[in-house]
Amino acid sequence: MGAKQKKALKKNLKKVSSQLPVPSDKKGAADFLPLEGGPGRKLTEEKPLVNKATVLYIGRIPHGFYEKEMQAFFSQFGAIKRLRIARNKKTGQSKHFGFIEFNDPEVAEVVADAMHGYLLFEHILQVHLIPPEHVHPKLWRGFNPRYKPVDRVQVERKLQNKERTLEEHKKLVEKILKRDQKRRKRIEAAGIEYECPEIVGNVMPAPKKIKFNEG
Repeated sequence: MGAKQKKALKKNLKKVSSQLPVPSDKKGAADFLPLEGGPGRKLTEEKPLVNKATVLYIGRIPHGFYEKEMQAFFSQFGAIKRLRIARNKKTGQSKHFGFIEFNDPEVAEVVADAMHGYLLFEHILQVHLIPPEHVHPKLWRGFNPRYKPVDRVQVERKLQNKERTLEEHKKLVEKILKRDQKRRKRIEAAGIEYECPEIVGNVMPAPKKIKFNEG
């Protein structure tokens, strides 16, 4: 490159730099310049995300740690709006997970940080915040803090002691005989020599409580 060409190049660079906008202060300086030219642009300021989650998922809940115990334990962090433990509809037994809703989002966040991985009765709790948009609308439907599990012993006792008609009693005896035949076949298939106790007669003795049809 000759001396004249170098001189012309420097002249063009000075001309281009003089045409560029010079910021008056640091506050108004552009963050970047568009590739296609034009004035500089400022990046939009992103506001910090605000935590609004108040519902917690709690997993691996041990037996014996039910609604009353959870209410007493977690209320030490702050006011509890409502809580529930998922239960089997048939037996009423705990499914080992549940949900708690606090009045204050900050309290819910502290509980999630403090109780996640906490060892309770040989169970490591799993505690997570649930974003408001992920909370199912039916989560608290049918919520009853005074829920009592079904007493299966009482239900079976009533079923066993109920009054039966002669027809119902006959069906019950047939079911017992079929069950006995299946048991005998399984024992024979296993090659076990065992004399099963005989059920006397094809018809069982009439029960004490029989409901007769009035005719």
